[in-house]
Amino acid sequence: MRCAVQDRPKRVTTNGDAERPNVARLYDYFLGGAHNFAVDRKLAEESGQDFPVAEMIRGVRSFLRRVVKVCVDQGVRQFLDLGSGIPTAGNVHEIALQLDPTCRVVYVDFDPVAVAHARTMLRDNLSATIVEADLRDAEKVVNAPETCSLIDFSQPVAVFMIGVLPYLLEPGEPGDVIAAYRELIAPGSLIALTHLTKDVEPELVDKLITLAALTETPIMPRSKKDIEEFVDGLELLDPGLVLAAQWRADGEVPGASAAADATSYGTVAEIR
Repeated sequence: MRCAVQDRPKRVTTNGDAERPNVARLYDYFLGGAHNFAVDRKLAEESGQDFPVAEMIRGVRSFLRRVVKVCVDQGVRQFLDLGSGIPTAGNVHEIALQLDPTCRVVYVDFDPVAVAHARTMLRDNLSATIVEADLRDAEKVVNAPETCSLIDFSQPVAVFMIGVLPYLLEPGEPGDVIAAYRELIAPGSLIALTHLTKDVEPELVDKLITLAALTETPIMPRSKKDIEEFVDGLELLDPGLVLAAQWRADGEVPGASAAADATSYGTVAEIR
């Protein structure tokens, strides 16, 4: 399915509330980006004294890097990154375009703060853009003009749900979202996801839940059994559903915190 190509906005003004912390800007700070405010940095630094939140976030980002490489190795050159936040240092488009300059990346987020920052960052990039939409509305996402300008859904696409599924609070929502995108993508496509869990380090994850509440964006960790139900029927690439830090991590330098590495599951599925 190819949509009609339309021009993207030429100019975008940044916006955002500098008086309270924002989850997208917090992630940006923890990942070494520059799109954050003093209020975000203050909360990040205070939280970092209590638990290894930066290591938790960087561990998921490491999984993302490995998955992008796997996608490119399998011939996939189109990426749809759901709940992307601010595409800060080391995000999908930077990694993918280094591997193959023909890659195209569409980020999706419903937070106006994240979208405004992203549009400013990507305004001169012809290979990447962002859509302001709720990822639960799959039809709206895939038919958005920005999406249609870069992605051909008759060809394989990599759909990323990395770090975002815990923000879907209803019990069956992650599975519904996965199923919705599965129906819209071509054979040979890949779905990559991570999900926060309390299976191994419940006290550590409880602290992350408290931090998320301070940004007014609550999160819901889930068990491995729950996540297995969300991906039931999908063909998972080896090694299946495992801790994200362990997914095809051969030769990678271990994380700074073993506990932080045990807080998220990750997997990649191929659509047949």
